[in-house]
Amino acid sequence: MSKEKIEFLYLSEPDMIEAGVLDMKECINVMEEVFTLMSENDYLMGGPKGSSHGMKLWYPKEKRGRNMPVAGDDRRAMTMIAYVGGEYDVCGNKWYGSNVANRERGLPRSIHSITLNDPETGAPLAMCSGNLVSAMRTGAVPGLATKHLRSESASVVGIIGAGVINRAALIAICESLGNVELVKIYNRTASKAEALCRELSEETGIRMTAVSSAEEAIRESDVISVATSGGTPVIIEDGWIKKGALIHLVGTASLSEDMYINSRVVVDNWNMHLDWIDDGMRHPDGIESLMASAPAAPLMKLYLEKKKDHADIVSLGDIITRRAAGRQRSEETIIFIAGGIPAEDVAWAHTVYSRALEKGIGQKLLLWEKPHWA
Repeated sequence: MSKEKIEFLYLSEPDMIEAGVLDMKECINVMEEVFTLMSENDYLMGGPKGSSHGMKLWYPKEKRGRNMPVAGDDRRAMTMIAYVGGEYDVCGNKWYGSNVANRERGLPRSIHSITLNDPETGAPLAMCSGNLVSAMRTGAVPGLATKHLRSESASVVGIIGAGVINRAALIAICESLGNVELVKIYNRTASKAEALCRELSEETGIRMTAVSSAEEAIRESDVISVATSGGTPVIIEDGWIKKGALIHLVGTASLSEDMYINSRVVVDNWNMHLDWIDDGMRHPDGIESLMASAPAAPLMKLYLEKKKDHADIVSLGDIITRRAAGRQRSEETIIFIAGGIPAEDVAWAHTVYSRALEKGIGQKLLLWEKPHWA
């Protein structure tokens, strides 16, 4: 057994920024590679089926110990592990902590850290600040889906939720569309929508306006992105949705059964959502346990009720590799659902880590000079 010295690279958030974590164009390119690898089955995630979203601590509804946290809006603690093949050939894990109440403490809702490891030995390669990795890859995926699923005439974007994720998603969608004429942003706190409009209109040169309702943001929009947090999903009525619209659900939303049944449904990775169904069904509350946190939960429910068939649900990677058809008609309404895939975090973190190595960014930390017991 090797007794060699092992060091790994520590990358703070400023380090990650310096190494290019905010490069959305490159992030979309990396996500396209990841989805191609998933379609080719050159990846692994947790669980015996290799398709788990992650292992989650299910906080109880009532306190069971003196200090034990209880269930709350967007309160999650998860470990999300993956191996990504191809040119990446790396293992990694994202630790995901989330709590809406963090904002009262001046903290982001979610706090992430990511480790990268050698897939053969398990030795650590890097420990990275993960918030910007997570936000960028989450936003890049709707941008990638827009590239492959948009209608040719799409030029108006509707945004529901003006937080970190939709900020990234909007940048990615505009990058992929290239001809955006108008962006309409709705947020429950109007000042956040107004601030995002000011910031990104200056950055992109695209006309953006804050609107007073979800309906106003959705009507006449060609591409719609929903990314909200909290326990109450946004209600979207069928009559608001333009024919041929592409609806991105990165957060939870309330759409009618008819909308799901009569629309083309594309997901990031259907195998992952099937695994998620298994998790939900083992919970005392069944599939209802996922309604507040899993964007695909309403689709899962329709699948279990046999109202939406397996054959009617397509994974984005299969569209990219042409194993499945993309948009088939200009007036076809498409719902794209992204639940968040740990392979995306690992690939983007590894890309930024590789840049950091090239540029000499970050701090080397010692694991051991030689193992005490070996």
